[in-house]
Amino acid sequence: MTSHTNTTMATAAPGPAQRLPLLVVATAQLMLVLDDTIANIALPSIQRQFGVPDSVLPWIINAYVLAFGSLLLFGGRLGDLFGRRRVLRIGLALFSAASLFGGLGVNAEMLIASRGLQGLGAALVAPNVLALIATTFPMGKARNAAMAVYAAMSAVGMTIGVLLGGVLTGMLSWRWVFLINVPIGLAVLLGTRTLAEGTRGRGKLATVDAVSASGALFALAFGITRGGEQGWADPMTMAALGLAAVLAGVFVWLQMKREHPMLPLRLLRHSNRSGSYLVVLFIGAGLMATYYLLTLYMQQVLGFSPVLAGVASLPVSVGIVVSAGISTRLVEHLAPRLVAVPGLVIAAAGMLWLSALSVGSSYLWHVLPALFVTYFGLGMGFMPLTLTAVGGVDESDAGVASAILNTAQQIGAALGVSVLATIASITSSRTLPDAGRVLSAATASGDAAAIERATAALTSGFSSAFMAAAGMMLLATGIVLAMVRTPRAPRACAC
Repeated sequence: MTSHTNTTMATAAPGPAQRLPLLVVATAQLMLVLDDTIANIALPSIQRQFGVPDSVLPWIINAYVLAFGSLLLFGGRLGDLFGRRRVLRIGLALFSAASLFGGLGVNAEMLIASRGLQGLGAALVAPNVLALIATTFPMGKARNAAMAVYAAMSAVGMTIGVLLGGVLTGMLSWRWVFLINVPIGLAVLLGTRTLAEGTRGRGKLATVDAVSASGALFALAFGITRGGEQGWADPMTMAALGLAAVLAGVFVWLQMKREHPMLPLRLLRHSNRSGSYLVVLFIGAGLMATYYLLTLYMQQVLGFSPVLAGVASLPVSVGIVVSAGISTRLVEHLAPRLVAVPGLVIAAAGMLWLSALSVGSSYLWHVLPALFVTYFGLGMGFMPLTLTAVGGVDESDAGVASAILNTAQQIGAALGVSVLATIASITSSRTLPDAGRVLSAATASGDAAAIERATAALTSGFSSAFMAAAGMMLLATGIVLAMVRTPRAPRACAC
C-alpha cells in the first residue's frame, strides 16, 4: 500500500469491502482466545476423572500457551515467506485436528499432548491474523477501529470460553470444551477464501533459528516452573535455565548474521516498541494467571458449578470491552503511556483487592467488583501498547512484528500461570500438601473436616499469588514510564 493511499484513507473506518475479511480474522482470533480460557473451567472435572496432581494440572493450560508462544515467531516468518492466507489455513486445519484429538483423550498425558498440538496450530494462525489487520487497514481511525474489533473479539472469546466451557462441562462433558473447536475451525477455514495472500517477504526459512528460539522459550518456562516446584538448586532446573540462556544467545547471534533474519533486531532497537513488547508480556501474565486462579477458587472454595463459574466470570469481558472502547478514543489524543499507566495501576489495585479473598468471601461484594476492576485496568493498558508495538513497521515486517507481540502475550501467559500457580501451590502446601487432590477426595467421600482444611489451604495460596500479581503490574508500570516515551500512537514507519 502506497504512502498516498495511507494518507487519503487514514481517517476512514473499515469499508464494506473490508468487513467480511475483518469478520474472518476476528472469528479466528475469537477461536484462539476461546481456547485460552475454555479449558480453565473444566480443570476440576479433569482432575477428578484422571486424578491429576496439583503440580501437573497447570500444564493442561500451559502446554497450549507455551507451544503457542514459543512458535509464534516461526509462524509469523512462515506467513511472511509463503503467504499469510496459506499458513493461516494450515494452522486452522492443524488446530481443528488437535482439538478432536484432545476431545478423545484417555489420560492427562494425551490431553497435554493435544494441547501442545493446538498451540502449534494457533502459532501458525495468530501472527497472520494480526498481520492481515496491519496490512489491510491504514494508520489512523481505520486501523484503530479494526484493532478495537480485534481487542473486543479477544474479550468476547474469553467470555464465550468460560461460559461455553461451563455449560459444556456441566451439561455434557469436559470433552466438549475441545470438540467445540472443530466446527468453529472448519467454518473459519472456509471463510479464508475472502482473504488475500498479501505481500511476501524475502529470504528463506532458517530452521535452526526457529529451533533455537522455540527451545529457549520452552526451556525458560520449564525451568521457572520446575524451580518453583523442586527448588532453584535442583539440577534439572539449573540445566533448563542454562539451556535457555545458551539457546537465546545462539538465536541472537544467528539473527545478527542473517541477511533476512527471522527476528529483525531493528524492530527491538526502539525503546518504545521493545518496552511495549515487554509490558505486554506482563499483561499476558496477569490476564491468564488471574483467570486460572479465579476459576479454581470459585469452583473449589466457593463451590460453584462449572456453569455458575462461567457466568460469574462475565465481568472479565465487560471490563475489557469497556476499557478497550475508552482507550481507543484516548490514544487518538494522548500519549500511549498516559493511557497505559493508569490502566496498569488500576489492574494492580484490583489484584491487591483479590489478594484479600477468604474462604467465606462474598462473590457479589468482593470477587465481582475486584474482577471487573482488574480486567478493566488490563484492557486499558493493552490497547495503547498494542498500537505502539505494531505501528510504524514496514509491511514486509508486519508478520514478525505481530508475532513478537503475540509471543510476548502468550509467553507471559505461560510464565504467569507457571509462576503464580507455583506460588499458590507452595503456600497452600505449607498447610496441606496437594490440597486440590485432597479436596477432590474429601468432596467425593463427604468428609467435611477435610474439605474445610483443604479450602482454607487453597485460599491462602490464591491470596499469595494475587499479591505477587499486583507486584508484577506495578513493575510493568515502571517499565512503561521508563521506556515508552512516544508522544502519540505511531502513524508512520519508524523502522
